[in-house]
Amino acid sequence: MGSSCSNHLGIPPGNGPNAVGCTDFMMDHTAEGTFFRLYYPCQEMESAGKPDWVPYKEYFNGLADFMKMNRALSERIFNYLFGSFKIPAYLDAPFKSNEKCPVIIFSHGLGAFRTLYSAICAEMASQGFIVASVEHRDQSASATYYFCEKPESERSNASLTKSSGATQQNLVKEWMYYRALQHGESEFPLRNKQVKQRADECILALDKLTEINSGISVQNVLETHFDWSTLKDSCHNSMDLCRIAVMGHSFGGATVIEALCKEVKFKCGVALDSWMTPLDDEIFPRVKQPIFFINSEKFQWAGNISRMKKLDSAVIQRKMITIRGTVHQSFPDFTFLTGNWIGKLMKLKGEIDPELAIDLCNKATLAFLQRHLGLEKNFNQWDPLINGEDENLIPGTNVNLLQSAI
Repeated sequence: MGSSCSNHLGIPPGNGPNAVGCTDFMMDHTAEGTFFRLYYPCQEMESAGKPDWVPYKEYFNGLADFMKMNRALSERIFNYLFGSFKIPAYLDAPFKSNEKCPVIIFSHGLGAFRTLYSAICAEMASQGFIVASVEHRDQSASATYYFCEKPESERSNASLTKSSGATQQNLVKEWMYYRALQHGESEFPLRNKQVKQRADECILALDKLTEINSGISVQNVLETHFDWSTLKDSCHNSMDLCRIAVMGHSFGGATVIEALCKEVKFKCGVALDSWMTPLDDEIFPRVKQPIFFINSEKFQWAGNISRMKKLDSAVIQRKMITIRGTVHQSFPDFTFLTGNWIGKLMKLKGEIDPELAIDLCNKATLAFLQRHLGLEKNFNQWDPLINGEDENLIPGTNVNLLQSAI
């Protein structure tokens, strides 16, 4: 069913030497807590299941809201198109690495959520990174959730035993959906407030990983089977918290820049087709870390690029490349999950083969991360990509900037 080439559809698995595991982490249960999907190198587990790409139907409802579609109808369409896809990672598989893993905090775009960039995150984990893909609660995700406590009258007596199960029994899931701009509302104040919250949420995710690494026992509100103590920095090769990067797409690209400004532990940033509108101009000179802008060919415009150019520096490496034949949606997983005509109709696919595009993006990113996190890997074989040296890349941008605009 679906499109004629549906047998080829699916999220590409990581190409690196490690098997990839993933699990979800939420702490605390309120909207102020942190919620992320963790991707990590794991033990090969044939028995372990692979998680659904879209975890709950509420995410389809949120996508419908974001796209201004009828919820009931679109839930059926989305479920038909995307309901059967799995993420290329073993759910809750035991963590296993032969060396300390550098860390990436990943920020999703407007109307997205934590699982939609699994091709990129799984690739990074397969190459030895631990990646926390944050689900933002600034009302920019199409949907997300947290928990409220049940009223006293509805609580189970099991709460006397302080097991995590009892905690969950006394909590009820609360969904938070995408907030559209109101009629006549100007965009900047809302987006600027959101980008600041998003950066704080990236920093909070890093803080939680730091606590886990130091052996502080954390309680995951979600009942997963993952053993968080295996990420402790004791006898295990766990997280390398001296080597931390922040990465994101679109609104997540703006979040990268805001997060670099707020937190010096982020050593560098990779901004995929960044949407620069949410940012205050005054933060640009305050960002001191290297940044790599990887753009699509069809999304960018002069005003947006000229704001990226404000981050140019004579002393700090700021790089930009553009991938030929790509559209804004060439970075999330949707691009791999639709046949050609639906993909192009919905602007989820560009002219380039999606796997080639994401491969160039990932290899250029790995080379950049090796350079600026000081990794001893072989990712420097892809150094030419950082400068756009490939037939499918454009060094810098394809957008013409008028001299007067610069």
